Amino acid sequence: MVRRDRIAEPWGSRTPYGPGERWPVRVDTYLADGLTSEQVDRWVPTASILHSNGDAMDIAVKDDRIVGVRGRSGDRVNHGRLDPKDLYGWQANASADRLTRPLVRRGGRLVECDWDTAMGVIVDRTRVLLDEQGPSAIGFYTSGQLFAEEYYTLGVIAHAGIGTNHLDGNTRLCTATAAAALKESFACDGQPGSYSDVDHADVIALFGHNMAETQSVLWTRILDRLAGPRPPAIVCVDPRNTPVARVATVHLAPRPGTNVALLNALLHEIIAHDRVDHDYLEHHVVGFDELRDRVREYPPERAAEICDVPAERIREAARVLGGARRLLSTVLQGFYQSHQATAAAVQVNNLHLVRGMLGKPGCGVMQMNGQPTAQNTRECGADGDLPGFRNWANDAHVHDLARIWNVEPADIPHYAPPTHAMQMIRYVEDGSIRMLWVSATNPAVSLPELRRIRSVLSQERLFLVVQDLFLTETADLADVVLPAATWAEKTGTFTNADRTVHLSEKAVEPPGEARPDLDIFLDYARRLDLRDKDGQALVTWHDPESAFDAWRECSRGRPCDYTGITYAKLRERGGIQWPCNDENPDGTERLYADGKFWSEPDYCESYGRDLLTGAPLEPTEYKAMNPTGKAVIKAAAHQPPHEPPTPEFPYVLTTGRTLFHFHTRTKTARAPQLCDAAPDVWVECSAGDAAAEGLGEGDEVEVSTPRGSVRARLRVSGIRDGVLFLPFHYGYWDHDPGDEPDGKGRAANELTLTDWDPASKQPIFKTAAAAMRLIQVGNGPAPAPTNTASAPVTDAVPATAGGPTARADEDLDAPTPRDAR
Repeated sequence: MVRRDRIAEPWGSRTPYGPGERWPVRVDTYLADGLTSEQVDRWVPTASILHSNGDAMDIAVKDDRIVGVRGRSGDRVNHGRLDPKDLYGWQANASADRLTRPLVRRGGRLVECDWDTAMGVIVDRTRVLLDEQGPSAIGFYTSGQLFAEEYYTLGVIAHAGIGTNHLDGNTRLCTATAAAALKESFACDGQPGSYSDVDHADVIALFGHNMAETQSVLWTRILDRLAGPRPPAIVCVDPRNTPVARVATVHLAPRPGTNVALLNALLHEIIAHDRVDHDYLEHHVVGFDELRDRVREYPPERAAEICDVPAERIREAARVLGGARRLLSTVLQGFYQSHQATAAAVQVNNLHLVRGMLGKPGCGVMQMNGQPTAQNTRECGADGDLPGFRNWANDAHVHDLARIWNVEPADIPHYAPPTHAMQMIRYVEDGSIRMLWVSATNPAVSLPELRRIRSVLSQERLFLVVQDLFLTETADLADVVLPAATWAEKTGTFTNADRTVHLSEKAVEPPGEARPDLDIFLDYARRLDLRDKDGQALVTWHDPESAFDAWRECSRGRPCDYTGITYAKLRERGGIQWPCNDENPDGTERLYADGKFWSEPDYCESYGRDLLTGAPLEPTEYKAMNPTGKAVIKAAAHQPPHEPPTPEFPYVLTTGRTLFHFHTRTKTARAPQLCDAAPDVWVECSAGDAAAEGLGEGDEVEVSTPRGSVRARLRVSGIRDGVLFLPFHYGYWDHDPGDEPDGKGRAANELTLTDWDPASKQPIFKTAAAAMRLIQVGNGPAPAPTNTASAPVTDAVPATAGGPTARADEDLDAPTPRDAR
């Protein structure tokens, strides 16, 4: 056993292993106050709520408070490992500034009140708006951090109770393109691959995915493969010189907004050299001819001009991808939040279809999620889609859902596609949405073009409800603020990016009068007296387990079938991958193993969209294209970004994450180790651009776009020339009031533009034209993520796991903490 500083060493020690071997166990533990495991009163099982990996862990409780965490060695996802946010982020639960009582706005000020008063104000306003305007007056904007039970309940209330089509999550900002790309290629959501594909792949390609910082435990798994025998080749597509890029076999750093051209050139080379599984295409895929004709127009030389990547580098990457025997690809925000997001992500799916690499060990594509429960938002209908991956354009699906909810089909809005978040903001702006209920998210920092967002959310005619843990920038604008319980203070399930369902148990009581989100939604439904068509209560469940049972029944027979999963089974076994049912009682590791897809016209979740315009395909169009339910190849041509650089704004601004923070830092900034590791905003530029501008490391600079400006310290990095990078986490709640938005902002979204992908409706955060100028010469390095000292973390590697290849400085005889399920 060795104690490590996991800020300085965020991925911990290596436990090397080879292809086809089981990933060795390494149990990470952090306990506060110098406690030992023996001093802990109890260990309560859960999983991570600060990223999408779904790391299983146990919460240490002493004297009825959280005192630490420990990775769960027996869980399929992380084999005991935890990332820095897992290890330290729980400290936010006990922050002194937690909301503990409801607040209502009186005389322009938020004042404390009791729950009856707060809920009475909300219900009264709901009824007035329903009488005056109808369901279209009300919108719900939720999160990727609630539990499945809460999303499902909210979806029932919004769709069947109120009848509004205005329901979406902040997952629109991070995971909408993942869902859209899967729907375009497979006509249904659901990740084909599995984390265990890392154990078998001989090539791993990461497209716009800085896994080292966004899913650091999964990156640890890859690092352990790289340290072992017969390591996989790594292909990285990213304009920044990230930790992934630094270990890549081939690193492609394209100009932002040119991903489609780059993928077309890779596919051009693969098809030209006949690295194609013709038998797979013939039996399982439609659309290949269109793709072949399209990519003929994109030889590497043409892509090199568009992307500013050497043609020979493109050919080298194509040789690696085309020569793979087991190819695993992952995709994230570098594609999802960029220009032509869905079209680019679909080309990664096309790569796997052309090569016939799906459904086998090491052969998978992971259109990754950005949040811990983003998958549940989509499954349960809290992103506006119908729950259970039902097709809103299929009347039979609507009738089936109406049967389950015992309402009339006409009561479920399906006259048009669901209203996405960016359109909801426009409806608020023009006054047609007059009540917006925001739960567990902070759009006043996370949405693009913040000056506009603040103006929209501050309108007097808008009735704004915010349900959160803290008085965030958004809550500060609200008419009613509801104090919510969070992870470890309530029970529920959530599903990670490879379809693994975990049960998170309540470990401690929430502070003050804070309530679980499920209880708040149930109270709202009860006070509104929502009824089914027989006059009975619409929402019949009363606690997490009964809500889960209702969700299980709703999922029956659908692709995301949960009917074989129960709380008891999750307590016994830990994480289980859906679909889990009578046919697959132990869950399903990989989808589409038999070359059969959920794409039959009568069963599929979506008929697809035009990748250029976003227009939905009509059912008759889809049936004519894909009558027998195969996978679908869709080609796309490169389109230039909507806001190219100009002489006034000569750079391309891209935004993103840092390893030590999550979203708008409402939790991670309240964990001292994480806050100290990345205390303030910074901007990255290349050494060449810094020299041309006469700038140096640590200078204070102003980055501006046509929408605003941000001041930050400069970090000179390996990013490509012509590109600036800002982390998007930083807002204003913990800053000097004098630095509120006044031309001296620190929130990256002061600069981003109001634009979104036509198919996924995901905002574009990575192709804004920007300028940079010196404000003040610095006298030290920029406050980028640093290797600051922190409380050490225990790495425990069993001798049977590490074997002779384990690090010499580790105590291989140390006992492995018991997996307390």
